[in-house]
Amino acid sequence: MKNVWFLFILLPLLLLNCGCTPSTYEITGYTGSAINDEIPVPVNAKQLGITTYSDKPNMKTSIKYELKHIGGEQGLYVPSDYFEKLSEAGWVEVEEERMGHVHFLKKSDTVIAIEIREDTFEIFEMRQDFTF
Repeated sequence: MKNVWFLFILLPLLLLNCGCTPSTYEITGYTGSAINDEIPVPVNAKQLGITTYSDKPNMKTSIKYELKHIGGEQGLYVPSDYFEKLSEAGWVEVEEERMGHVHFLKKSDTVIAIEIREDTFEIFEMRQDFTF
Protein backbone atom coordinates (compact mmCIF):
# COMPACT_ATOMS: atom_id res chain seq x y z
CA MET A 1 0.00 0.00 0.00
CA LYS A 2 2.91 2.35 0.71
CA ASN A 3 4.21 1.83 -2.83
CA VAL A 4 0.87 2.88 -4.33
CA TRP A 5 0.83 6.14 -2.34
CA PHE A 6 4.42 6.74 -3.31
CA LEU A 7 3.50 6.43 -7.01
CA PHE A 8 0.50 8.75 -6.62
CA ILE A 9 2.76 11.42 -5.12
CA LEU A 10 5.78 10.88 -7.39
CA LEU A 11 3.94 10.85 -10.73
CA PRO A 12 2.39 14.36 -10.44
CA LEU A 13 5.72 15.75 -9.24
CA LEU A 14 7.51 14.30 -12.26
CA LEU A 15 4.87 15.66 -14.66
CA LEU A 16 5.02 19.08 -13.04
CA ASN A 17 8.80 19.15 -13.27
CA CYS A 18 8.81 18.19 -16.97
CA GLY A 19 6.11 20.72 -17.82
CA CYS A 20 7.97 23.60 -16.16
CA THR A 21 11.32 22.99 -17.81
CA PRO A 22 12.21 26.06 -19.89
CA SER A 23 12.62 25.56 -23.60
CA THR A 24 15.84 26.88 -25.06
CA TYR A 25 17.09 27.54 -28.51
CA GLU A 26 20.22 25.99 -29.95
CA ILE A 27 22.64 27.64 -32.35
CA THR A 28 24.82 25.20 -34.28
CA GLY A 29 26.98 27.77 -36.10
CA TYR A 30 26.73 31.00 -38.06
CA THR A 31 26.54 32.13 -41.67
CA GLY A 32 26.09 35.51 -43.36
CA SER A 33 22.61 36.97 -43.76
CA ALA A 34 21.04 36.99 -47.22
CA ILE A 35 20.61 40.79 -47.12
CA ASN A 36 24.11 41.61 -45.81
CA ASP A 37 26.88 39.01 -45.60
CA GLU A 38 28.50 40.88 -42.68
CA ILE A 39 25.52 40.13 -40.40
CA PRO A 40 25.94 36.71 -38.77
CA VAL A 41 22.83 34.55 -38.59
CA PRO A 42 22.46 31.13 -36.93
CA VAL A 43 22.85 28.35 -39.51
CA ASN A 44 19.81 26.49 -38.17
CA ALA A 45 17.53 29.56 -38.42
CA LYS A 46 14.90 29.07 -41.11
CA GLN A 47 14.54 32.01 -43.51
CA LEU A 48 10.88 33.04 -43.77
CA GLY A 49 11.07 35.94 -46.21
CA ILE A 50 12.85 39.03 -47.54
CA THR A 51 11.12 42.40 -47.90
CA THR A 52 12.40 45.40 -49.86
CA TYR A 53 10.93 48.74 -48.83
CA SER A 54 10.31 51.53 -51.32
CA ASP A 55 7.66 53.27 -49.24
CA LYS A 56 9.55 53.49 -45.92
CA PRO A 57 11.90 56.44 -45.43
CA ASN A 58 14.25 54.66 -42.99
CA MET A 59 14.24 50.98 -43.98
CA LYS A 60 15.97 49.51 -46.99
CA THR A 61 15.37 45.73 -46.67
CA SER A 62 14.48 43.18 -44.03
CA ILE A 63 14.71 39.45 -43.61
CA LYS A 64 12.76 37.33 -41.16
CA TYR A 65 14.04 34.10 -39.63
CA GLU A 66 12.46 31.42 -37.46
CA LEU A 67 14.44 29.88 -34.63
CA LYS A 68 12.35 28.23 -31.93
CA HIS A 69 12.53 29.91 -28.50
CA ILE A 70 15.18 32.48 -29.49
CA GLY A 71 13.55 35.30 -27.52
CA GLY A 72 12.38 33.17 -24.63
CA GLU A 73 8.82 33.39 -23.40
CA GLN A 74 6.98 36.16 -25.31
CA GLY A 75 10.29 37.39 -26.75
CA LEU A 76 11.28 39.00 -23.45
CA TYR A 77 14.85 37.68 -23.27
CA VAL A 78 17.81 38.89 -25.29
CA PRO A 79 19.73 35.97 -26.85
CA SER A 80 23.08 36.91 -25.29
CA ASP A 81 25.20 34.41 -27.24
CA TYR A 82 23.82 35.72 -30.54
CA PHE A 83 24.54 39.31 -29.54
CA GLU A 84 28.07 38.26 -28.50
CA LYS A 85 28.58 36.87 -32.02
CA LEU A 86 27.31 40.14 -33.51
CA SER A 87 29.78 42.01 -31.30
CA GLU A 88 32.63 39.74 -32.41
CA ALA A 89 31.70 40.53 -36.03
CA GLY A 90 32.12 44.25 -35.29
CA TRP A 91 28.50 45.27 -34.65
CA VAL A 92 28.06 47.66 -31.73
CA GLU A 93 24.66 47.98 -30.08
CA VAL A 94 23.34 51.53 -29.77
CA GLU A 95 21.77 50.84 -26.38
CA GLU A 96 20.22 54.27 -25.86
CA GLU A 97 18.11 53.75 -29.00
CA ARG A 98 16.74 50.33 -27.97
CA MET A 99 12.95 50.14 -28.14
CA GLY A 100 11.51 47.06 -26.42
CA HIS A 101 12.06 44.11 -28.75
CA VAL A 102 14.03 46.22 -31.26
CA HIS A 103 17.81 46.54 -30.93
CA PHE A 104 19.85 48.90 -33.13
CA LEU A 105 23.40 47.97 -34.07
CA LYS A 106 26.00 49.89 -36.03
CA LYS A 107 29.11 48.90 -37.96
CA SER A 108 30.99 51.70 -39.75
CA ASP A 109 28.27 53.48 -41.79
CA THR A 110 25.72 50.64 -41.72
CA VAL A 111 22.88 50.57 -39.19
CA ILE A 112 20.67 47.53 -38.66
CA ALA A 113 17.74 46.87 -36.37
CA ILE A 114 17.01 43.41 -34.99
CA GLU A 115 13.56 42.64 -33.64
CA ILE A 116 13.57 39.64 -31.31
CA ARG A 117 10.34 37.70 -30.72
CA GLU A 118 9.60 34.33 -29.09
CA ASP A 119 10.23 32.12 -32.11
CA THR A 120 11.40 34.60 -34.73
CA PHE A 121 13.79 37.44 -35.28
CA GLU A 122 13.83 39.99 -38.08
CA ILE A 123 16.83 41.97 -39.32
CA PHE A 124 16.18 45.38 -40.88
CA GLU A 125 18.91 47.10 -42.86
CA MET A 126 18.42 50.84 -42.55
CA ARG A 127 19.01 53.35 -45.38
CA GLN A 128 22.39 55.12 -45.57
CA ASP A 129 20.89 58.49 -44.58
CA PHE A 130 19.13 57.00 -41.52
CA THR A 131 19.45 58.97 -38.30
CA PHE A 132 18.06 58.08 -34.92
